[in-house]
Amino acid sequence: MHTIQISIYVLVLLIGLALIFDFMNGFHDAANAIATVVSTGVLKPQTAVAMAALFNFVAIFVVGLHVAGTVGKGTIDPGIVDQYVIFGALVGAIAWNLFTWYYGIPSSSSHALIGGLVGAAVAKSGTGALVGGGLWKTVQWIIISPLMGFVFGSIIMLIVSWIFVRSTPRRVDKWFRRLQLVSAASYSLGHGGNDAQKTIGIIWMLLIAVGQVPAGGAEPPLWVIVSCYGAISFGTLFGGWRIVKTMGQKITKLKPVGGFCAESGGAITLLVASHFGVPVSTTHTITGAIVGVGSAQKMSAVRWGVAGNIVWAWIFTIPASAFVAALAWWVGHHIM
Repeated sequence: MHTIQISIYVLVLLIGLALIFDFMNGFHDAANAIATVVSTGVLKPQTAVAMAALFNFVAIFVVGLHVAGTVGKGTIDPGIVDQYVIFGALVGAIAWNLFTWYYGIPSSSSHALIGGLVGAAVAKSGTGALVGGGLWKTVQWIIISPLMGFVFGSIIMLIVSWIFVRSTPRRVDKWFRRLQLVSAASYSLGHGGNDAQKTIGIIWMLLIAVGQVPAGGAEPPLWVIVSCYGAISFGTLFGGWRIVKTMGQKITKLKPVGGFCAESGGAITLLVASHFGVPVSTTHTITGAIVGVGSAQKMSAVRWGVAGNIVWAWIFTIPASAFVAALAWWVGHHIM
């Protein structure tokens, strides 16, 4: 593979941009992990954010690096990667994240990054630069992850309803206010484990391109892993409060028992996807789980109009971030 030559300043700029994206990923997607536990009143926002940030980082010791390998080597041809492709991909992803955060739209940071890579790669080398297998797996899970969240969330809700059918609402609320702490922590673990690795994959791809690490290396450098997990955890500390409201209350009204079921269903989906190296959307996953919990109670409990608007954001994420990334790739040639 051809090694590109860039200055140390450009290398630092690109790694810095990647960590900014990672920070924004935590900032943008913090709502996914804490919206239910905050909206049900189990935890105060500040406490929930701190807990989510902690378990985002703890995932470094629990989840493998399969997702980083998919992003770093399984989306676009590593041979066409240069400073302009990385710059374009990151700018495209960051721009879409800012747009959707400002308008409180729970879109996918993961798919914004995938879209950014696709747009920059196609701008440079055409569609032949895309790795069909890796991208197809990602596209499949755009559908699979919310469906899995929906199925697991609704099944857990039905099981819990059956187990506690003779219990008083007060007793159920008391139990699940405690259990929701476990489910929220598990979801944050899955969030950190899947999302931090996407930025690890980007930096790993860049370091391979400039010859800093061997192309056949089994794992990225330790400093990359720690930096990315640290950045997403730090971003989570700042939260994404505009999106918390949408995720926690606008889709369906949640009680602690419903929050527990949604978070548990989402956590199972994320951990399964991470095991198989699939860069899924935590936003898609938790939205599917919340809808599943709401519909398990009664279909009218779900505000389907809000859920439909969220789906439209999912559809536009990859093409929109790809378009911006292609423009940024062109701009990068003139400023770097």
